[in-house]
Amino acid sequence: MKPVILAEKPSQAKAYADAFTVKSRHKTHIELAQSKLFPHGAFITWGIGHLVELKEPKAYDARWNRWTLGSLPILPDRYEFQIAKGKYAQFQVVKKLIHSANVVINACDVDREGSNIFYSIFNQTGARNKIIKRLWINSLEVDEIRKGFMNLQDNRKDLMLYEEAKARQISDWLVGMNGSRLYTLLLKAKGYEQVFPIGRVQSPTVYLVYERQKEIETFVSEPFFEVDASFTAEQGVYKGKAKVRMKKREELVALLNKHAIRPNSPGVITSVEKKDKRIPPPQLHSLSTLQATANRLWKMSPANVLKTMQSLYEKKLVTYPRTDSRHITTSEFAYLVDQVEKYQQLIKQPFPVHSRQPKKRYVDNAKVAEHYAIIPTKKVPTDAALAKLPPNERKLYEEVVRTTLAMFHTDYLYTETKVTTNVNELPFFTTGKTERDKGWKALFPSPKKEQEEALPPLRQNESVASDIRIHEGKTTPPKPYTEGQLITLMKTCGKFVEDQDETEILQEIEGLGTEATRSGIIETIKKHGYIQVTKNIVSLTDKGRILCEAIEGSLLASPSMTAKWETYLRKIGNGEGAGKHFLDNIGKFIHSLIETVPRQIESASFQVKHIPSTKKATTRRNVEVAPCPTCKKGMIVTRKGFYGCSSYKEGCKQTFPGIFLKKKLTPTQVKLLCTKGRTNVIKGFVAKSGGKFNATLVLEGTALKLEFENEKN
Repeated sequence: MKPVILAEKPSQAKAYADAFTVKSRHKTHIELAQSKLFPHGAFITWGIGHLVELKEPKAYDARWNRWTLGSLPILPDRYEFQIAKGKYAQFQVVKKLIHSANVVINACDVDREGSNIFYSIFNQTGARNKIIKRLWINSLEVDEIRKGFMNLQDNRKDLMLYEEAKARQISDWLVGMNGSRLYTLLLKAKGYEQVFPIGRVQSPTVYLVYERQKEIETFVSEPFFEVDASFTAEQGVYKGKAKVRMKKREELVALLNKHAIRPNSPGVITSVEKKDKRIPPPQLHSLSTLQATANRLWKMSPANVLKTMQSLYEKKLVTYPRTDSRHITTSEFAYLVDQVEKYQQLIKQPFPVHSRQPKKRYVDNAKVAEHYAIIPTKKVPTDAALAKLPPNERKLYEEVVRTTLAMFHTDYLYTETKVTTNVNELPFFTTGKTERDKGWKALFPSPKKEQEEALPPLRQNESVASDIRIHEGKTTPPKPYTEGQLITLMKTCGKFVEDQDETEILQEIEGLGTEATRSGIIETIKKHGYIQVTKNIVSLTDKGRILCEAIEGSLLASPSMTAKWETYLRKIGNGEGAGKHFLDNIGKFIHSLIETVPRQIESASFQVKHIPSTKKATTRRNVEVAPCPTCKKGMIVTRKGFYGCSSYKEGCKQTFPGIFLKKKLTPTQVKLLCTKGRTNVIKGFVAKSGGKFNATLVLEGTALKLEFENEKN
């Protein structure tokens, strides 16, 4: 019997086929000829992404077809899958081939989603008693593919990753289905007509942008006054600054008068300290560091970076891009060091190799799990092939090559000089930098703003002439995030870092989403209309602000809680956690949302009062609030000025007033009457005498009754 190789997509299948002799090609699969590795030949077939998906809520319960508060929560006893729309024909071919084989090889992407795609398809076919093997490679080069098929792994790790991915998929579905309906219906009752999609990872990501925007909006600029000086020494001019900042000019003038300082008061250099420093080459790229770098240098969106890197991967020029590692193993280092001169020729920047021995900063087998850092493959393109690459592909490929070559280069060396100049006992401080060896920085174009002016030769106890001035400035608000910074924030769970190497320190903290999903999450919240990106600056929309004001104070606004969920998902993938435990907690979280969110939104004040509906004007729909407590068949729905049963044509007369004793009854309060028989204490009822009072509404039979806290009321 011929084994069946299941790839994730056609391009991946073609790359596998290129490593062997092809017997025949078909629209839905490829047949390989007999070989040492496949004595009977083999079939390669593929998914088209996810051939199988979770069923819609209505497939479990007809009540869940409608968006109503009364039908929540949506928590099926079991989760069922279906063939995705438009993919039936391909699924049938895959099913037929899998049933005909005794060995099935999972050759989907080497991550948890690849495991999910394979097993969701395999399980949907109904196949049983098959031997399942896993292809685990980080490059689509012919040699790597052959080596991978010669060393197929068993599916123990694969099954754990599938459990992790399935728990992630179901939890996202549950949070999305329940949260989106809950917030959309409650916000609709407040006058907002749009759909508000909620996501386990999407919502806290939007909230990160909201927090920065609030910082900017609430920032109050204040004036400040500092003292700057320009000093003229024997061999040149240099600048200095006193460590003094005051809010009022008068205070600073008083300080200068205390020291008897005038604009041309002479000074003396009291100390000149020189220290030799070095900066090692940067670490190798993970996907997120490459996305952040490309966004900073070329304003390239993270989604575009991933798409471009995927294309380079399929062209066999770079290794697997969806990696969070910044290390490689000794095996990869071995081929890189053998080809270092070829990579140098590629970017036309030859240099003497500083060391051919692996360094722990880059090469560490213990720090490589499923994937290693992004590096160039053994395939070195010709100058002509490099020139033919699209501009973005060439930029990213050369960035990967330069970063990889940097680990063979010397450190960047410079001398830092710190000078203290005393003017009438007021010290002024100056820091200068003299480059001694450009080292690895020679591989990268240097921005002009990084080039610092060197200090002239200065000596201790030297007298200098001064030009001292008061500088007036204003404090500035924090800057909005770029897309690249947002990727880094998601990775570091909201902890902002400028230096990409600092993210290593935060490696213990799981971020929002994964390397493979973060750019997609940003694209999703753009599509939902929560954020917009203009000239690489991320800003919150009115719709995004309403969402954030609605989720404020809930776990949906907590990046750290979402990151803890991600941490537990990883434990499932490592065999240290259980999918059922995770989903049970997600169920508790959803119950908590349904219990607490109505009160939160009822008491929330929204800054944006109206957003235009994305739908065309239609007849106003009645919103279902809760099952009818009287007939038990219909639903209590909102009507113009009151609430009534949808089964009124069948004789049910249950209604609730829209306004009771001059107090508007909200859908949440009516739902409590229908489901609990009583509301919480409602404040602000107005008596006939005009006095205001608080009371609980109770449903007795079909009528409402007031219940007071004590007899005095």
